[in-house]
Amino acid sequence: MAPVSNTAEAVIGHGFTRIDGPKKVTGTARYTSDHAFPGLVHAVPVTATITTGRITALDPGAALQMPGVIQVFHSGNFSDQVYRKQSGGGKTDEARPPLADDRITYYGQYVALVVANTYEQAVAGAAAVKVSYAADQANVSMRLSAEEKESVDTERGDVTKAFANAPVKINHTYTTPPHAHNPIELHATVALWNGKEFTLYETSQAIMNHRMVMAQMLGVAPEQMRIITEYLGSGFGGKLWPWSHSLLAAAAARQLQRPVKLVVDREMMFHNVGHRTNTQQRIRLSADASGKLQSVQHDYLFHNARLDTYKENCGEATGYLYSSPNLRAAWSFARRDIAPPTSMRGPGAVPGLYALESGMNELAVALNIDPLQLRLINEPATDESTGTPFSSRHLTECLTTGAERFGWAQRDPRPGSMRNGAGVVIGWGMAACTWMAKALPAEATVQFDSQGGATVLSGTQDIGTGTYTVVAQMVAQLTGLPLTRIEVTIGDSSLPPGPMSGGSMATGSLVPAVQEATQAAIDAAIAVAIEEHPPFHGMQAEALTFARMRIYPKGSDPASGIEVGQLLSNARMKYISGSGKTPGSKDVDDKFSIHSYGAHFVEVTWEPEMARLKVNRVVTVIDGGKVINPRTGRNQIEGAIMMGVGMALFEATEYDPRTGQPVNSNLADYIVTTHADAPEVDITFLDYPDTTLNPLGARGIGEIGLAGVSAAITDAVRHATGVVVRDLPVRIEDLLKSTLAT
Repeated sequence: MAPVSNTAEAVIGHGFTRIDGPKKVTGTARYTSDHAFPGLVHAVPVTATITTGRITALDPGAALQMPGVIQVFHSGNFSDQVYRKQSGGGKTDEARPPLADDRITYYGQYVALVVANTYEQAVAGAAAVKVSYAADQANVSMRLSAEEKESVDTERGDVTKAFANAPVKINHTYTTPPHAHNPIELHATVALWNGKEFTLYETSQAIMNHRMVMAQMLGVAPEQMRIITEYLGSGFGGKLWPWSHSLLAAAAARQLQRPVKLVVDREMMFHNVGHRTNTQQRIRLSADASGKLQSVQHDYLFHNARLDTYKENCGEATGYLYSSPNLRAAWSFARRDIAPPTSMRGPGAVPGLYALESGMNELAVALNIDPLQLRLINEPATDESTGTPFSSRHLTECLTTGAERFGWAQRDPRPGSMRNGAGVVIGWGMAACTWMAKALPAEATVQFDSQGGATVLSGTQDIGTGTYTVVAQMVAQLTGLPLTRIEVTIGDSSLPPGPMSGGSMATGSLVPAVQEATQAAIDAAIAVAIEEHPPFHGMQAEALTFARMRIYPKGSDPASGIEVGQLLSNARMKYISGSGKTPGSKDVDDKFSIHSYGAHFVEVTWEPEMARLKVNRVVTVIDGGKVINPRTGRNQIEGAIMMGVGMALFEATEYDPRTGQPVNSNLADYIVTTHADAPEVDITFLDYPDTTLNPLGARGIGEIGLAGVSAAITDAVRHATGVVVRDLPVRIEDLLKSTLAT
């Protein structure tokens, strides 16, 4: 790679290929389950075959007699090895320790752990453990009613009165099913205990949180816990918080005094590592004849596990996305005999915007107004839920730019009225989207070495989104180094504490810390030059300048100075370093409404003769602040759109009502988007840096690309077929109800 110039324009905003790409495509990048150590043994959990009830007997005898089996852990010999998570910091969605007692609260719950010399021996041993149960009647119904007291997210005005008096209104309920986490990399832990300290190789999106929770639940000090995640085969929220398998592996390693590897299998992914809960959302919108909203009411329900509390925050965007004098968003949940839910890409806002944006599209039909125009009419001047100004908001430009690129002006609003050149019915739909933007506390260290390179160190992680690359770009911007001379060291909790990779917050959180650390390293290099380089003796730091890893007097030829690597070598210094911190965005969160925005325009094709529906193309425009790397950023949006196709047309976990078992717990029966289903995608990033959040003006974009996609698709389906689908996923059975002539 040719050296980059020392300008922000040349580095920030340039689509560099991933610096970790060569390691991944050559197989040298080590993922968690790739790690092996002398004496390593394998652990396989035994899982419950009932949904609710108690264990009446557990007999490990046959398993213990099998070749290679070392130990079978269960509540009788394990419950004193781990503790319930304490309240002092750290997050996990399943607070109850594994193998704690004989109670079963969901199908697939861990009831024992078999440890053997080989994986095959552990699998065979797990199958030989005999468990008897007393089962209770299970409730895994997806029909929800409020079982807990209603809570209000946001409220203004009088929605009841405004809705009653408005001339045009809609009142509909929208549902989304449970969605399973299925990244290609399975959850895994490789645990080591040296008699004093743990080292856990983990599949984690938040290594610093993982360290805190594991230390609490294993009863050791945080400094006795080290978490390493070098590479992650995607997470999408399922790997944000620790799960029980990590505790099982670590406690087994301590008790056996041997390294333990535990890899969750694909079936366990459906009930042991979280899922997106199902939702049931009632949207009531009213407007005057011109389309101006008079009221917005968003009431939503979701399911929760018996013992844990999780909120699917569907009302997150409701209060600020559109202008309305009367608005209320409120929620409750129902407990079910299902494993604990967790975050999934765009938690809360993704199902929430499916309902809200679907409601806006149906209101546009009731008003006989273009859905694009309806949104433009209701653009707010400020965040009406908080009374604060928007730090930067360009939703109107997203909508109009997307419409122009898509050709929206050619849309005939009559259902079934449009066909392509082959005579196939086409449908066009659209939706807006938004996602929060925050900065988390973060620290980083930047080192300059005597070879003329730089190293960045931070206890964050790259979950496949390009963190290695964008962090290197930040340093390259200030130093002028090519990316090939910058080493990014992350994924280790022994490093300066970095942010989690969730909520689209990692990149924006790292910006101030990395920039401050780089500048501190530059200042340290200048100080060394004044001390150690004779031509600079007695000079003030302000009289010297730094560019392209050279230090020289201001206004002079750079060749008159000295290269940093040579300076350190002359001074017999291996490296110098600087540190930086991001305090988080708490101070600005109360002063500004900080969010990203976007718009999706979708075309579907419908062939009624063979009942075939396909998402044909998607045009997306995103207002995400300054995009540090458009190549990795575009990849994020492309992947999110594919997930949106799956959400709209394919994905749903189906539970057997008799047993609570997920019956489609494999990738043959749980349908996801494939290459054959992938639409043509056109992505545009608006370039409006939001410097209220960080000096580069970068906001996260990992989640927003999924928000709103499913609503745009169902809007296009209605336009093509005349069938209104309010229960995801769209099924062919729904479309066969179409009464439009073929």
